[in-house]
Amino acid sequence: MTTTAAGPAERYALVNGRRLAYVDLGGDGIPVLAVIGHFGRARMFAPLAAALAPAYRVISLEQRGHGHSDTDGDFSRDAYVADAAAFVRHLGFGPVVALGHSMGGVTAYQLAARHPDLVRALIVEEGGAYNRQPEISHPVLDVRGWPRRTVTLGELRRQVEAHGIPDASYFLESAVEHPDGWGFLFDHADMMNSQQALVGDWWPDWLGSSCPALLLHGADSLILPATMVRQMAERRPNTVLRELPGCGHWAHDDDPDGFAAAVRDFLDRL
Repeated sequence: MTTTAAGPAERYALVNGRRLAYVDLGGDGIPVLAVIGHFGRARMFAPLAAALAPAYRVISLEQRGHGHSDTDGDFSRDAYVADAAAFVRHLGFGPVVALGHSMGGVTAYQLAARHPDLVRALIVEEGGAYNRQPEISHPVLDVRGWPRRTVTLGELRRQVEAHGIPDASYFLESAVEHPDGWGFLFDHADMMNSQQALVGDWWPDWLGSSCPALLLHGADSLILPATMVRQMAERRPNTVLRELPGCGHWAHDDDPDGFAAAVRDFLDRL
C-alpha cells in the first residue's frame, strides 16, 4: 500500500465507461469491499483496514459522484449497484465481503441480492430497509444552501455548521482547495438527486439474499430507528445484529475500536 501525507493513495478503475476512485488498503487476506455513504470518502475505512490486517484486505470504493469518481448524472439504485458489480469483476476477486455505511450499506445488500455470485457475506452499518417518511424523519439532507466556495477551510466549516450541522468534520473530508477558494468535491445538486433516489422501500433487496449478514447500529443514531434495525435482523435469516452503545450514525468514527472488533468477530466466525 502506498500512502501520501493525506493518507492512502487513491487508485482509479475504468468501470462502465467511467472512472471510479478507490483505495486498496493492501494485504493478501480475504477481500472486503467497503462502500461509502453519501458525502463520504474512501479513506474513511483506513482505521478499520488497519485493525483487520493482515487477515482481511479492505478495498474502499468512492461511489459515483463522490470524491474523485466520475458520474454520468444517473444516481438511481440500479446505477450504483451496476458500478459495484462491475468494480468487483474489474478487480478479479472471487466473492467478496460487502461492507457499507448508510447509503453504501444499501448498495452492499442490493449487490448481494442482485449479484449473489459476487458476495459471500454482508456487513451493513446504519443502512435501513426503509428510507422514507415516516420511518425516517429526514431521509434527505438539504445541501442546496451550502457554500460553493469560501476563502478558508475554517470558513467553509463555519458556514456548513450554520446550516444546523453540529460537527461538519465528516463532510469536510470532501473539502479541497480549488483555484477560486475552498469547496467540496461533490456537486450539491448531484447529492440532492442521489439522496432523493435513495428514498423508498428496499425490503425486497434486504430480504433477497441468504449469505451471512452483520447489522451494525449506533444505539444513539438519530438517522436509523432501532425498531427498524431489529425488524431487519428478525426478518432476514442468517443475520446478526450488534448495537454499539454511545454511537450515532457514524459508529465507525464514534467508536473505531468497538466497530472494528464487531466486524472482526463476525468475519472470524464465517
